[in-house]
Amino acid sequence: MKHLCVIVAVLISGCVTKGTHEALQRDHDAVKADLERCRADNAACQASLEKTSRDLGARIVALNAKLDSVTRQKEALESDKSTMLKDKSRLQASIDEMKTALAELSKRKAEADARLNEFKALLDRFKALIDAGKLQVKIVDGRMVVALASDVLFGSGSAKLSADGKGAIGEVGKILSDIPGRKFQVEGHTDNVPMKTAQYPSNWELAAARALTVVKAMVDAGMPADRISAASFGEFKPAKPNDSPEGKASNRRIDIVVVPDLSSLPGFDELKKVGQ
Repeated sequence: MKHLCVIVAVLISGCVTKGTHEALQRDHDAVKADLERCRADNAACQASLEKTSRDLGARIVALNAKLDSVTRQKEALESDKSTMLKDKSRLQASIDEMKTALAELSKRKAEADARLNEFKALLDRFKALIDAGKLQVKIVDGRMVVALASDVLFGSGSAKLSADGKGAIGEVGKILSDIPGRKFQVEGHTDNVPMKTAQYPSNWELAAARALTVVKAMVDAGMPADRISAASFGEFKPAKPNDSPEGKASNRRIDIVVVPDLSSLPGFDELKKVGQ
């Protein structure tokens, strides 16, 4: 720029000498060199800017790609978290169900253990009579039953207790009356040989009369009357097939059933509400 100013000043003065011309030529060459350097500097600057722009563009692309990747990872993590929360909820529900089922099983086991202990206690109470062959203690249809052969208690076709029968029923009545909180049902059973007399027109009547006789004998032995009842099944609930003398003898029997306590069974409270 300095050289350019000198040239302009000389032109204005109008006095161009040989020395001045050489000076102007030198200044012109210097200005030209300055212009070349400016162009070179400008080109270098332009190239640097273009490189910087490309680098920044590439970095932006890389950062956008990384952002997309991080966004996808975040979405995947959120999805996994949602799935985990759902799984946790399902697992908790499953755990709660298992706890409830376990509590119910524990309750039923306790009830089963109580019934088993009661059955063992009943066996112990009747051990002497069982050993003497006067009766059996067994489980029939989920109920505890004291079974006595009616041939020992009664004569053929009769509902009158024999002397041995009175003694056996007296012992049974005393033992059962000492079991607190339990009720009993005396069931009369016969074989399938038809009974048809004026007093007992069918096996129903004979079985009923025998059951009532046993009930009265047990009350006489000390059993509270409100804890005992009678039922007749006649020939229709055989213990064994009636195809042999032994089978028929097994079917002629008196069963004293320990009446189940329905209040201890699952669902009793709901059943009670429905029945009100």
